[in-house]
Amino acid sequence: MPELLPIIQLGNSVLRQKASVIENIHDDRIQKLIENLMATVAKANGVGIAAPQVAESKRLFIVASRPNPRYPNAPEMEPTAMINPTIVANSTEIVKDWEGCLSIPGIRGLVPRYQAVEVEYTDQNGRLQKQEFTDFVARIFQHEHDHLDGIVFLDRLETNLDIITDQEYQKLVVH
Repeated sequence: MPELLPIIQLGNSVLRQKASVIENIHDDRIQKLIENLMATVAKANGVGIAAPQVAESKRLFIVASRPNPRYPNAPEMEPTAMINPTIVANSTEIVKDWEGCLSIPGIRGLVPRYQAVEVEYTDQNGRLQKQEFTDFVARIFQHEHDHLDGIVFLDRLETNLDIITDQEYQKLVVH
């Protein structure tokens, strides 16, 4: 039975560390961490979560885009564990859009990101995957990938004027 993990918040030093590479994907602790992250991101209405957000400084995150109260317009996809992920190529086009973070509750920021990324990662079964993500899913991948390098979305803002509260963000997306 998966366990819901406590999500650490901005100010916890783990969020600012470079996460370590996972050597043994088949280790029971890693497989259990993946299960727990999947359950935690679903319960928190997130569209992604990185291991450092639950105080596990490992190069692993979940991308789990789906419509929910935090992101009503998110596309639907199967939650996917991405282990030791890398961005191998990116579009030249950069798009600014709103992001939030389970570790930074209550605020959103207008963050510039690549519109498309080509990525490689190892899946939960130990197989190397190559995929291209665009638009919102590319944004999720880049956001979670940043967590593995100790970067949060606030670090990517062009100006503090691009920060709003969650309450104001909800007004923007509902109307």
